[in-house]
Amino acid sequence: MSGADVLLADGTTVHLRQITPQDADAVVAMHSRFSERTRYLRYFSPYPRIPARDLHRFVNVDHLDREAFVVAAGDRLVAVGRYERLGASSHEAEVAFVVEDAYQGRGVGSVLLEHLAAAAAEAGITRFVAEVLPENGAMLRVFTDAGYEVTRRYADGVVTLTFPVAPTERSRAVQADREQRTEARSVARLLRPRGVAVYGASASGHGVGAAVLAHLRAAGFAGPIHHVHPDGPLRSLADLPPSATASTADGGDGATAAAGTARPWVPGSGLAHRGEEEAGSAIDLAVVATPPGALPDVLADAAAAGVHGLLVLTELDPAQRRELVRAARVAGMRVIGPGSLGLADHAVRLNATLVPRLPGPGRVSLFCHSGTLGLLLLAEAERRGLGMSGFVSAGRRADVSGNDLLQFWAEDPQTDVVAMYLESFGNPRKFARIARTAGRHKPIVMLAGHTGHGGSALDDAAMQALRAHSGVIEVGTVGELFDVTTLLAAQPLPTGDRIGVVSNAFALSALAAAEIRAAGLRVGRSGAVGPAAGPDEFAAAVYAALHSDDTDAVVVVVAPPLPTGPLAADQSAETALLAPYADALAKAVHEADKPVLASFLAGRGPAEVPSYRSIEEAVRALAQVTRRAAWLREPPGTLPPPPPGADPLAPTIDTLLHAYGVTVVPSTRAAGGDEVAAATAAYAAPVALKVADRPNRIDLGAVRLNLGGPEEARRAYADLEALFGAGVEVLVQPMVSPGVACVVEIFDDPAFGPVVGFGLAGPVPELVGDRAWRAAPLTDTDAAALVRAPKAAPLLAAADASALAQLLVDLGRLAADTARLRHLVLNPVLVHAAGVSVLHARGELTEATPRPDTGPRQLR
Repeated sequence: MSGADVLLADGTTVHLRQITPQDADAVVAMHSRFSERTRYLRYFSPYPRIPARDLHRFVNVDHLDREAFVVAAGDRLVAVGRYERLGASSHEAEVAFVVEDAYQGRGVGSVLLEHLAAAAAEAGITRFVAEVLPENGAMLRVFTDAGYEVTRRYADGVVTLTFPVAPTERSRAVQADREQRTEARSVARLLRPRGVAVYGASASGHGVGAAVLAHLRAAGFAGPIHHVHPDGPLRSLADLPPSATASTADGGDGATAAAGTARPWVPGSGLAHRGEEEAGSAIDLAVVATPPGALPDVLADAAAAGVHGLLVLTELDPAQRRELVRAARVAGMRVIGPGSLGLADHAVRLNATLVPRLPGPGRVSLFCHSGTLGLLLLAEAERRGLGMSGFVSAGRRADVSGNDLLQFWAEDPQTDVVAMYLESFGNPRKFARIARTAGRHKPIVMLAGHTGHGGSALDDAAMQALRAHSGVIEVGTVGELFDVTTLLAAQPLPTGDRIGVVSNAFALSALAAAEIRAAGLRVGRSGAVGPAAGPDEFAAAVYAALHSDDTDAVVVVVAPPLPTGPLAADQSAETALLAPYADALAKAVHEADKPVLASFLAGRGPAEVPSYRSIEEAVRALAQVTRRAAWLREPPGTLPPPPPGADPLAPTIDTLLHAYGVTVVPSTRAAGGDEVAAATAAYAAPVALKVADRPNRIDLGAVRLNLGGPEEARRAYADLEALFGAGVEVLVQPMVSPGVACVVEIFDDPAFGPVVGFGLAGPVPELVGDRAWRAAPLTDTDAAALVRAPKAAPLLAAADASALAQLLVDLGRLAADTARLRHLVLNPVLVHAAGVSVLHARGELTEATPRPDTGPRQLR
């Protein structure tokens, strides 16, 4: 283990690594900072100093039978944890750790335990034993709250805890919950800081730093704003005169306003050397707009001042980015950027961006990478009147990513919808995992860039379906991103897929109905009132459609009424003609509990109703939202326990399948008539002969069925030799009940982790790509939905769908548990009225390697 940066419960970063002999002095220094109570609770005695012999043993370990990790905050150690095997061949080890007083209660112990357990498992240790004094309640909670199955015994004044180190469903859930809370807190202090510092704003009012400073003030940020300018030696300026920044926010040049009015610089050496009055205010966020060469001084100054994180607007090369993140994490800070457009949050009136004017307050949070795309998203939100809760441009995403922001916004009471433009994924598996949880509570609308699929082997349709069943609505354009987001933010979810249509043009009503059917929705009660209908008749039709039992949502299409006089010379006249219809629509939908969308072919609809430029855009957005609503109506299901004897370390594909309760119908390889006859006789039942390298290709004549005995099998083999060559190798397999041939496929996808695919077998389904996918593991609900998902699924109507679903659940569990499994195909799986029969299975097992986004918590 080379080391890992980890987040603590308060959102700060520390570094965890293996102990080395060179840590001896730092361990002594850490021990000297322990309180007497901490020493007593750890060592069961005062233990005022570490004897030389003990110190040597502490810092010299073999990283197998004896392991130790230290936690460093900056240049000092603040915690150490270790395990020691109990006997040369024992599978048990004693575990213990101690945390410096100032870092207790911040989650250091739970992080150490996760990493020690992972290291112990790699060393063949299966159980930990810990001895804790009864009064050490904090340490007892570290062990009992970790999610392991802990056995407790009290004797001789000591509590002995014993527990397996293998992860459990509960320990994984605890770990994920702690990860979510720590990452959310880390980001919260960036988006909603108590105070902000700006590095690099010139006194003239020119430049990037001055613009951000102006926008911070113009937005009305309530906390203290500090300004530090690295012009020569770092100097502090508590304030700039309003005239030096206001014109920048208003679009002026700033220089004239600042000339002759700026107060002199306050002497000092940076933010860390503020006066007593200034130093009393906490600063969580530092905005950095300095040249790259000034970054080391800026970072050191911000760290000394207790800043939590950096928003770096400056662009850096890859080496500079790596060094920035390394130094920031050593100092306990997070980094947004570099190359960021900035961040904003309406809850604290924060505009730390290069954009003078932001969309108004609302319930949507926006995320993107590059500044150019950020400008596009903010401008489009402003144009559409879409209210915003927060905005973050991650820039080069050296540290804080979309995953971190999603962890925060998922639980943020100010955010109802998360819209994300992802040019690429830093950790696509983590995104998929977070989305599966967060998407149940809040819609996530995502536009992926050209590398947005994270190297997935799945095609776009399969990836989009996978994301949809993980709580993500994936769209294809910026326009569609806002079409869907606007609808989600403004309207309730539909309770079904029956869509009513109301229009004042018969042709447009028919067009809307055709679009609805093409989107896989049903047309509910509709009304075309005709071009001569006035606003009142139009409103009545809308009201009737909304209150019909035959509609779950209503699409309203409005065309300009036919002119009764000279043709309108400009669009403004058409807009004026439509205004009464917009007013009528607003009254008709007042207090409606169903979603209503409008397409006004000229002008704009009422503010109360999402309006679209075309019928196609409106229906496409509604179809996305309707599918999400249907997904939410499905129960999330339960994850059944693994079958008895489940063993992800089974050495072969056959034994692995057997360990998870999956039985493959036996078969015998044979070549030559004598071997075929002998194999047939051994089964004492009708058999099938299948050419070994194409066992499923009935269409090529490679299969012979229902062979009643050795001689019949010998003759069938001769036929196969005539087709495929003398001595062709075949599989001899006993016949099973006839059924529908299906295929199940599992592989470890780089974007989603282990996934399970299902479809009907045969060349035609393969050719048209009729296979559905879900991420593993599968709940019972997931498996049942996967059975129904392929277009050819109606062919399974008479088959045992419950047995097939159970097979998929077992295989999903196998896929999730077995990191060595790269690929597995079961083909065919015959599904009949009395169950399923797996005829063939082939797969690939490799050396066990940790999967991305698995293992103990760390910043990746």
